[in-house]
Amino acid sequence: MASTEAIIQFGILILTLSLCFLMHYLRNQKTQSKTRTRNKIRQPEPNRHMNQASRHLNRARSTTNKTHHAKNALSEADQALAITPRDPSVHILRARALYIMNHRTSAIKSLDTALSLPAAKFLPPEERADLLVFRAEMKLAVNRKRRVESAMEDIEEAIRVSGEENDNSEALCLLGKCYEWKGMREEAKNAYEKVLDVEPGSAEARIGLKRVGP
Repeated sequence: MASTEAIIQFGILILTLSLCFLMHYLRNQKTQSKTRTRNKIRQPEPNRHMNQASRHLNRARSTTNKTHHAKNALSEADQALAITPRDPSVHILRARALYIMNHRTSAIKSLDTALSLPAAKFLPPEERADLLVFRAEMKLAVNRKRRVESAMEDIEEAIRVSGEENDNSEALCLLGKCYEWKGMREEAKNAYEKVLDVEPGSAEARIGLKRVGP
């Protein structure tokens, strides 16, 4: 009889301990679930910041208060950068915002990062070509004498990336100017003539040809 009561009491004890353990486990699971939910809510989304940065950049281009919107764009881009530091799109947004703010040296550095990241090879060829020309223009604006060689490398790469069959009028005109500044008149003439082959009405190319002579 005593043995039976002991077994029953032991069983009750085991059951009680099991219930306590189960309640403790369920309570922990609920707490962890709430924590994960809160973290998800608090975790900023890089796409949201990038979309906001793009909106501010569009406003900066279409309003007189360019600097204000460019600063907001830069702030949003920096928040996205803190989450996805290897995304070239974020660095491109930063570069465009800095350019509007007239911080061209910093803008060039952001483009350097965007165009050198491993992920940059996944940029569409047309976009990559545009960015290379954009960087070349800024290099020439910052210090034409010291950066003309580097700018020419960017332009030539842009033409190669986009393909000879595509319209490279802007890039070729800029390359012609670079040749002029380096005293390479024949090369400049060839560049301007290539522009006129695909865009006969290009006033910039015709003016360039007049500068370099027949």
